[in-house]
Amino acid sequence: MNRSFVFALIWGLFICTTAHAKPQGNCGSNCVECHTLSPDEANTIFKELGKVKDVRMSPVKGLWEIALEREGRQAVAYLDFAKKHLLPGPVFELDTGKQITTTPITTTENRKIDVSKIPLAFSIVMGNPMGKKKLFVFTDPDCPYCRKMHVVLKKFEKIDSDTAIYVMLNPLAMHHGAYEKSRVILAGKSLELLDKAFEGKELPKSGKTEGKAAVDAIIKFANDNGISDTPTLVLTDGSIVVGMRDEETLKKMLEGK
Repeated sequence: MNRSFVFALIWGLFICTTAHAKPQGNCGSNCVECHTLSPDEANTIFKELGKVKDVRMSPVKGLWEIALEREGRQAVAYLDFAKKHLLPGPVFELDTGKQITTTPITTTENRKIDVSKIPLAFSIVMGNPMGKKKLFVFTDPDCPYCRKMHVVLKKFEKIDSDTAIYVMLNPLAMHHGAYEKSRVILAGKSLELLDKAFEGKELPKSGKTEGKAAVDAIIKFANDNGISDTPTLVLTDGSIVVGMRDEETLKKMLEGK
């Protein structure tokens, strides 16, 4: 269960119910009539986090959806009507598990890295190992977006036969079990174990040191090159793309379209 969603739902209902119990003007059932947030005010509230690009009502009552930009990257956050509580996205529907708000980070950064320095010896290769085009995917076995991205990659390798996909396991500290899973997968250099991890299946236990050097090398490269989010995609020319893309978009990006 997504805790951000549960909190957003409870707090949003409380705020809207309280506001409608004591209407401000002609409130009716439309929250916009009671509550306003201008871009200028939002920029004042979020001045330490970035520049506000857009303000809109969230699909969850009691919250605004705020699009932010900072240093070429974008994110989405949520602000309650009392303008006191900030929530990270995305928000999911409790019954279906379906995401009902904008994906938090999906932009291309205007910078490149030297792909020749990526520690490919520690990668797991999908697609065509001899492909002329290369796609480097920094991913985390416990990241829900990476799980979806892995499904996309499996579709992508079926529609593009000329791309080598290098999967770089970069477990984030916030996912406590991801480091050990990454060690096991890289120790075995196993696509089967990679698939199992993203399917949520149990993996074998890791030894004391197996796979540790490989995972540590990828983490160090990621940290040294400012790769802090998963999934992060690096294209053949070193361009960085943060966040998910579908298989058709990947194909176009790698073809330079």
